[in-house]
Amino acid sequence: MSRRKAREYALKMLYMIDVRKEPYQKIIEEFWENVEEKEGIKKFANEIVIGVIEKIEKIDKIISDVSLNWEIERMSCIDRNILRIGTYEIFFRNDIPKVVSINEGVEISKKYGDADSPKFINGILHKIKEKIEKGGEE
Repeated sequence: MSRRKAREYALKMLYMIDVRKEPYQKIIEEFWENVEEKEGIKKFANEIVIGVIEKIEKIDKIISDVSLNWEIERMSCIDRNILRIGTYEIFFRNDIPKVVSINEGVEISKKYGDADSPKFINGILHKIKEKIEKGGEE
């Protein structure tokens, strides 16, 4: 199973949720109507989307706390949602090594973000990783 592919699908769904402001369940359902994919990839993508949505307030606070001079609403929709996925994985998924979550975020930002996205994503996710390693979860 390609977890990167699942993360890319999750990014696309979170982008749609951000832009369309419709219930996430509806967007997930509509998304998969148009995409043929293996069940394992769908399951992992859905876990990410639902996990991010269920914990979005805490995730956005964590991102805001470490992204000095960057309000989360002013970040590009792509960067914001890559950061949400990475933060969700770092804080709430013990089955994924933190460095993997950071590297995946950087690689996905190279494909979907702008020229500055990889450096921005890397910096923020590393700060979040350091924060959790120092025990600063709240």
